Amino acid sequence: MEIGKVIFNSVISFFFLFIIAKIMGKKQIAQLDFIDYIIGISLGSIAAQMSFDTEIPFYYFLIAMAVFALLEIGVSLIGRKSMFLKNVIIGKPVILVEDGKLLYKNIKKTKLTINEFLSLCREKDYFNINDIAYCIFETSGKISVLPKSGATPVVAENLDIKLPEATLSSDLILDGKVVDAALEDLNKSIDWLYDKLNIRDEQQISEIALATYDENKNVFYVHPKNQPEV
Repeated sequence: MEIGKVIFNSVISFFFLFIIAKIMGKKQIAQLDFIDYIIGISLGSIAAQMSFDTEIPFYYFLIAMAVFALLEIGVSLIGRKSMFLKNVIIGKPVILVEDGKLLYKNIKKTKLTINEFLSLCREKDYFNINDIAYCIFETSGKISVLPKSGATPVVAENLDIKLPEATLSSDLILDGKVVDAALEDLNKSIDWLYDKLNIRDEQQISEIALATYDENKNVFYVHPKNQPEV
């Protein structure tokens, strides 16, 4: 009898979640913002408990899932009516790179580390942030990137221009700390780094959000932490 209740509750839970998902639309599956994330976890948790809890009437769980679905729909409607409330509840996009400059304070606002930010850039096929003109952190947790005008290889291909082989730049300073492994890969010393960046002590190092080095061009790209906020 108990097994039958579990099977019955699981089937009802599955179809009810399917109906709710159809009502909410594909946004729940495609791009989750903060509210969608909370609603999704809550619905999944309620549905899982409904499948195994044979003590509580199943329709109690259906009512709870319906309430969460209505809350999500209500929040969406409020967001359409009031931009202020939408920004408070859902948030707003944050500019992480502006005119080629890394906005360190804005990155910290998003709770991202420099490493996590660079990882998101690589997922967008940008292995060198110096090729990025603008980067925006969306409310979905993804980034949108506008490359610099000279960082679009398709133009070079169309003009039959042969470009030098692509290479990875080395991240020598991340979030105010020297990356010793990167220096070792380059067979360089900390003194060499201090000399190239005209740095005297660790305090100056701590003020740098990101410093990369292109060995082929022998060029440093330094992004300080004290860029103006946007």
